[in-house]
Amino acid sequence: MTLLPPDVLADRLRSGLLSFPVTHFDADLEFDEPRYREHLAWQTGFDVAGLFAAGGTGEGFSLTPPEIDRVVRAAVDEVGGRVPVVAPATGGTAASAAQARAAQDAGASGVLLFPPYLTEASQRGLVEHVSAVCRATDLGVIVYSRANAVLSDVTVAEVAQRNPNLIGLKDGVGDIERMTRTYARVGDRLIYIGGLPTAETFALPLLQLGVSTYSSALYNFAPEFALRFYAAVRRQDRDAVYGMLNEFVIPYLDIRDRGRGYAVSIIKAGLTAIGRDGGRVRPPLTDLTDDERGELAMLIQKVG
Repeated sequence: MTLLPPDVLADRLRSGLLSFPVTHFDADLEFDEPRYREHLAWQTGFDVAGLFAAGGTGEGFSLTPPEIDRVVRAAVDEVGGRVPVVAPATGGTAASAAQARAAQDAGASGVLLFPPYLTEASQRGLVEHVSAVCRATDLGVIVYSRANAVLSDVTVAEVAQRNPNLIGLKDGVGDIERMTRTYARVGDRLIYIGGLPTAETFALPLLQLGVSTYSSALYNFAPEFALRFYAAVRRQDRDAVYGMLNEFVIPYLDIRDRGRGYAVSIIKAGLTAIGRDGGRVRPPLTDLTDDERGELAMLIQKVG
């Protein structure tokens, strides 16, 4: 597969809605590649600008490195010719760099760099972490700012200056001042992606801060609704956005917020509710209760 230049990938991703496909498991919680491929083929039947394989909603944190490689390769083989596939880089610096190299070998279009696992780091340390991963690959890299790896505006500017293949910042914090400072300092050198759980909730206000697109977990089971919502955000139709928030997103959040980790579990339950069998999540996540599944199914019916 021809390498997608980082600037071309950036233009593709900023052009529309992004999504994190779930990773399907069988009854023994092993990767179910046929169901995963079927899901990806369905997802690319709608107008999505990029798919992030084995990411947060894809339970990438629960996968071994060989499993991540298998998931990424399945995604590239199934839909890589139609939609950019962005692979994860997780863990410490050495592990993340290795995964970035594996992503390039697998034919992925880009890399999403997740926070390091179970460690705190200074801004100087994060500069070196991001730079090491960028040096490990020719692919475009997006850094996910959240948890123990929240990047300051000065840090973002430095890593952008040092690493030509750093193409984006995914914001998982929602700090208005931080994003304002970052966009003011760095401008359009990077693309800015909304990455808070159920990103639709924050999409309209963050648009004003330079966050031009976001990753929609809802797209997994309600792609048409997710695309209508994204279109309303892009045209800044406040009435339509808040109408859909009240109709579906906020009641959905009420279910999601009942359990820790439900941000992933509820997506798989949503797929099952529409007859596409999302399956179970891996521990330490837990699945929705039967009552919650029923409540979610009734909610989904209201939006078609």
